[in-house]
Amino acid sequence: MASALRFTSPVLRASFNASATIPLRAAAYNGLRTYSTAKTKSLKDTFADNLPGEIEKIKKLRKEAGNKVVGEVTLDQVYGGARGIKALVWEGSVLDSEEGIRFRGKTIPECQKLLPKAAGGEEPLPEGLFWLLLTGEVPSEQQVRDLSTEWAARSDLPKFIEELIDRCPPDLHPMSQFSLAVTALEHESSFSKAYAKGMPKTQYWEHTFEDSMDLIAKLPGIASKIYRNVFKDGKVAPVQKDKDYGYNLASMLGFANNSDFVELMRLYLTIHSDHEGGNVSAHTTHLVGSALSSPMLSLAAGLNGLAGPLHGLANQEVLNWLLKMKKAIGDDLSDEAIKDYLWSTLKSGQVVPGYGHAVLRKTDPRYVSQREFAQKHLPDDPMFKLVSQVYKIAPGVLTEHGKTKNPYPNVDAHSGVLLQYYGLTEQSFYTVLFGVSRALGVLPQLIIDRAVGAPIERPKSFSTEAWAKLTGVSL
Repeated sequence: MASALRFTSPVLRASFNASATIPLRAAAYNGLRTYSTAKTKSLKDTFADNLPGEIEKIKKLRKEAGNKVVGEVTLDQVYGGARGIKALVWEGSVLDSEEGIRFRGKTIPECQKLLPKAAGGEEPLPEGLFWLLLTGEVPSEQQVRDLSTEWAARSDLPKFIEELIDRCPPDLHPMSQFSLAVTALEHESSFSKAYAKGMPKTQYWEHTFEDSMDLIAKLPGIASKIYRNVFKDGKVAPVQKDKDYGYNLASMLGFANNSDFVELMRLYLTIHSDHEGGNVSAHTTHLVGSALSSPMLSLAAGLNGLAGPLHGLANQEVLNWLLKMKKAIGDDLSDEAIKDYLWSTLKSGQVVPGYGHAVLRKTDPRYVSQREFAQKHLPDDPMFKLVSQVYKIAPGVLTEHGKTKNPYPNVDAHSGVLLQYYGLTEQSFYTVLFGVSRALGVLPQLIIDRAVGAPIERPKSFSTEAWAKLTGVSL
């Protein structure tokens, strides 16, 4: 029998009609203190209490500067994939070309220092970053532990999802299986069911929140089921309700006995989560969600974008390239050997995978955090030494080549080497891990979009002839 949550805070009473109750899954909330009168305020109540102030900020900004022109659009930007056009609102992170990513104003090193960690651990828990992205606040250790508990409580997969994954052919790409399973979770969507019955717009965010929490909780189980089916024996370890999100993902994949791999998962999930709103997976999730598609359908669309070789599939391509280099040069990691291989790659018409970025003009801070992890945990690994040599030589070669605006490595240049070191060598699965992490970044914005009443996205388009006319060019 479903339990009910009655919001009791004054802000919620004023904003969302406190006389109504919202049905919730009893299993998800059994034993959890979710009321605003609890000793430790929950994530949902924290977000709700902050919401009126955030809405007022947006109203004030639009009232005072709604007609102000911000930036200019060039024809090259229009035909270059809208690169750099200022046209999206994304609260969670801002990417600066020289400084790198900041999550709610905080750099990756600051997040590593400030966000709560597991007992005995050194890397930030992804639960803490999710809280930060949604609320703009650094959570307490107790709030993060409560969120870990809640996600674990919501993690059970519906039987039909398990059967759906089991019926997938083993040679169907893991990302296709992942997207398929997330789409099928639409059957469980609180938002879709409430919308079909009719609900006021002020409640959109509440059901988007519930769906997002359910989705995030279930993603490790879905990902692990796919991994164990395709590459192992099909058996998935149960979720440990007293453990954190990164631990449970590592455990269900089959790596719980390696504490360093558990730490890597915590770091990986944190740094891969969010990278502004303009990347394909983030923008697609936002775009589809703007049509009031459920978080399940919206995230599935974003995952399909992440699966592309120019986006999330890049980490797989980097490792393939590195392995081919290792086979070609053997143990010769001299500057000349690396330089020669780099030039042979470029002269063959290929790019150096893992180098360059659409926005960044410096080494990706996400690369740096992974490099520091490797220096601490696997300094003598031959593949890490190769990556380090490429990092030393590649920027100079790419600068001399002259066709790369950013000759420095991005996040994909390192992640595959770390995963294969610990035995997760199945490269076609790497993007699924990226997808689990990316959900932690895109779903907070989806909740915010519904909370502040963001409209459906509908930019204006023109034909080439019309653009020519607008710019005074005779074709």
